Amino acid sequence: MALLGIAILIMVIIIFLAVAYYVVKNIGQLVINAIVGLITLFIVNFFHLMQYAGKPDIGYTWITVIICALAGLPGAILLIILGLLGITL
Repeated sequence: MALLGIAILIMVIIIFLAVAYYVVKNIGQLVINAIVGLITLFIVNFFHLMQYAGKPDIGYTWITVIICALAGLPGAILLIILGLLGITL
């Protein structure tokens, strides 16, 4: 039983190290993607593009900024789609 626990712990450590290596290796691309996502959210709100579809602008809340910062452009697109469907965060 202890051997199984050690094997699971080793697997978790390997997965954590792989994710950490990926993040460190691609940190520049992740930062650029986050900036593009936040700029996209700003542009959509600045030009009131959601109002052309009859929907309110996307508010600047903690959750929307975090989604755009972590997911970047795909996160901003997701927020726009959710806003068009009437789902607000």
